[in-house]
Amino acid sequence: MIRQLSIFIQNEIGSVARVTAILKNNNINLRAIASFDTPQFAILRMVVDQPEKAKTLLIDSGFAVTMSEAIAVELEDKPGVLHDLLQVIADAGIGVNYIYSIVFRNGKVPLIIINTDNLDKSKELLLEKGYAVAEQGDVGL
Repeated sequence: MIRQLSIFIQNEIGSVARVTAILKNNNINLRAIASFDTPQFAILRMVVDQPEKAKTLLIDSGFAVTMSEAIAVELEDKPGVLHDLLQVIADAGIGVNYIYSIVFRNGKVPLIIINTDNLDKSKELLLEKGYAVAEQGDVGL
């Protein structure tokens, strides 16, 4: 499992840059980021190399931040591999809450980051099916 941050921000010009400035100014490396927006607010989900430090700094800067777990799975870069992974989860009756990816990893295969209704069972199933599930230190760019 990996730890990811969810940061609640205003949906306005410069709000994402304010978050990334805090990371940059504190030498925290951003590994993956996804934004899910509504008309007034957005949720940034991100994986960083120092999640606890980032969470503290962002909260101290006035952001609402939560930390949660997700699964990072290595996928070959070819058609159908994401579908096959999602089918394993669906066949087990597990729902996918959201999904985003890390594509560039210094020559390593891409990672797909998944949050499901049952992370432990999802991870176990994927490992049984031969998928490589990364840990926090494995998601480096």
